[in-house]
Amino acid sequence: MKLIDVTNNHSSLVAEQLGNTDATFIKVYSLGPTTVIFSGADTHKDVVLTNKERQIKNNEISYAISEILNSTPEQVDILQSPNLVEVSLATA
Repeated sequence: MKLIDVTNNHSSLVAEQLGNTDATFIKVYSLGPTTVIFSGADTHKDVVLTNKERQIKNNEISYAISEILNSTPEQVDILQSPNLVEVSLATA
């Protein structure tokens, strides 16, 4: 698996998130057909994985946790729905 930074292709999403949330940064990645949105604030970091075609795979979730959050599944909160997964890590 390989994360490709596609933040520049999503400038309106980044501007909207920075303007309407407590996030101090937003990065958008492509993980094959899955879009990964990584945001961070003073008290937490969040990763959202979306795929319009299929459910998010467990190995994609594990990869995002280890490679983006530098964490383990035991240290994060995971919310799953059919085509969307949110992973949150408290930092404060």
